[in-house]
Amino acid sequence: MIARHNRAIRGFRQALFVTVAATLVAAQGCASVSRETTGSIGRSSGSAPVAAMSSSQLQGAVQSYGAAYERDPKAKGVGLSYAASLQMVGRNDQSLAVMQQVAIAHPKDRDVLSAYGKALAAAGDLPKALETVRRAQTPDFPDWRLYSAEGAILDQMGQSAEARVLYRKALDLAPNEPTVLSNLGMSHLLSNDLQAAESYLRTAAGQRGVDSRVRQNLALVVGLQGRFDEARKIASAELSPEAAEANVAYLRQMLAQQNTWSMLKEKEGQEG
Repeated sequence: MIARHNRAIRGFRQALFVTVAATLVAAQGCASVSRETTGSIGRSSGSAPVAAMSSSQLQGAVQSYGAAYERDPKAKGVGLSYAASLQMVGRNDQSLAVMQQVAIAHPKDRDVLSAYGKALAAAGDLPKALETVRRAQTPDFPDWRLYSAEGAILDQMGQSAEARVLYRKALDLAPNEPTVLSNLGMSHLLSNDLQAAESYLRTAAGQRGVDSRVRQNLALVVGLQGRFDEARKIASAELSPEAAEANVAYLRQMLAQQNTWSMLKEKEGQEG
């Protein structure tokens, strides 16, 4: 039973980190990554946002960036995009290996350190990820994306109070930024405060150019409150039929886990 509790909490903490991945991709500033829509790769070539790509499209992006990376492994933009696309298909260890090489080639580059921290967290090395993201931050010219990333790592480590301080610092620099609001909402989800979580996620989902994964987080919170029909509509909005079906299937899987939410509450009570 304890193992199931831990898996449930770990699953929600990993869901929280989805928006961090999108946030740091947006921060990298290379031509192949959109600044306008977090998580979008290759918009200049007409490809779909990663969050709405089919599995075959994602694999195509991995192959394309992989070929470019093989030709020039020291190219910052190529390495960042390749690492990001690898994470989107779950190849976190390989993404980390790519980012290690990019970091060697660009040891003081703030964007590279940001993405390296993301790759470390995705691969499960949270302490080193935290150290790397903090090293990339500069007090005299702070980056809201780094505050948000640091907060999400702390949330995964169970330090939600400290995480929310950082999210609010990020919002001071980037008011109503949807990825930060989403992370703040998911932080409240981890504390079993579903109403606060829904409030932040609804605000995030209402922002212009929001990533579809923010809506998926909102759908999860709505579904956990027993409103599955509403959650299904949110999860399938503005996506291709294939991506919509995948989102709904994921939502059903999360909500169908036996006693998932009561397990989370019981676990919190045991730790208190």
